[in-house]
Amino acid sequence: MKSATGRWVSGDDFCGRETELGILETRAREDNHTLLTGQRRMGKTSIARELGRRLEGAGWTALFADVEDAACAEDAIAEIARAAYPVRSIVARVAASVARVRDIRGKVGALDFRVKFRARLDAGNWRRHGDSLIRACAKHEQPVLLVIDELPILLTRMLREENGARHVDDFLSWLRRALQGLEGGSPVVILSGSIGLMPLVARLGIPDRVNYLDPFRLGPWSRDASIACFERLTARCGLQVEDGVAGAVYDALGIGIPHHVQLFFARLREAAAMRGRDRMTKADVGEVYRTVLLGPSGQSDLLHYETRLADALDDESRRIAMEILAEAAVQDVFGADARRALERSYAPLFSDAPARVVAALDVLEHDGYLEPGADGYRFPSRLLKDWWATRFRDHHVPLAERGGRP
Repeated sequence: MKSATGRWVSGDDFCGRETELGILETRAREDNHTLLTGQRRMGKTSIARELGRRLEGAGWTALFADVEDAACAEDAIAEIARAAYPVRSIVARVAASVARVRDIRGKVGALDFRVKFRARLDAGNWRRHGDSLIRACAKHEQPVLLVIDELPILLTRMLREENGARHVDDFLSWLRRALQGLEGGSPVVILSGSIGLMPLVARLGIPDRVNYLDPFRLGPWSRDASIACFERLTARCGLQVEDGVAGAVYDALGIGIPHHVQLFFARLREAAAMRGRDRMTKADVGEVYRTVLLGPSGQSDLLHYETRLADALDDESRRIAMEILAEAAVQDVFGADARRALERSYAPLFSDAPARVVAALDVLEHDGYLEPGADGYRFPSRLLKDWWATRFRDHHVPLAERGGRP
């Protein structure tokens, strides 16, 4: 098993998700569409890719379209076309209906095909060409798994444009109609994202647009799975490892987020190499956690949690979310008193301050930053809590002590 700190994994590098993979494979074989959710770095892309790999071994065709960088429905359709490009029978059916595209199939690479295909799409025809893509997948001689990754990011970006709510509604309505209008079960679709689709459609009042999707939340590894993964990594690296190191890593992290387990291993191995040592110890775990994961070099690995809030929330609600996270990190909990104080402090700025707090908490809970408990919201991840506390501890004033000031 190779160390992987920034890429999706499959095959021999895939571990710790056999139960979840079995559930998703059963859904696919029974022609059920899935909404795959879970916080960032939980391994959604890896499990979707591994599912595709295994299904391809059983005679399926797997297509993977990443729409994270898309800005509109036309971009999304073009990305799906790019994913389908290697499958000659699918792309031939699509290209045959698109002027100036049918003449270049087989002569260019997937990226150039995507560019030329995108150039033919506009607000008036993307539905028709999207329908053509979906029908071509349905007519393919093999069953098709179509994964559309990071769809909520695209929808949130669309929402910020003029008439954004209508465009989001149009796209989701089209996708539901295109899939439900087919006879038979192909293509089977998995929509995936690290920010919440359900909070978004609930906020827009259109939850029925995704009611054909069966939700599946990918949670953290268990302690046993995290330790097993860490031990597989250390077995391959050739270092001696003191007993209890894998357990100490899990305890330091507080939760088995796959990327964080991989990241901790990589940093421990680098620390040993820099010191000219061939051994990992439990003392190393504490030191690397404090000085590396929470230190300057660890900032780039964790900053994406903050940038993801910008993808999920508007500027004002993001500001409230940051207040909530700082309070939960520094005070250990975001409780009822702090919540009331936050609502009071923002009431002069926003007439809907309580609703904005609710929306921010929905996103923070859904996307795995915080989880509710008897006394309020807390970080499930010790690493994230300590990282946020390190940033705000010296200048965060507890909400209950502010006297109504934001």
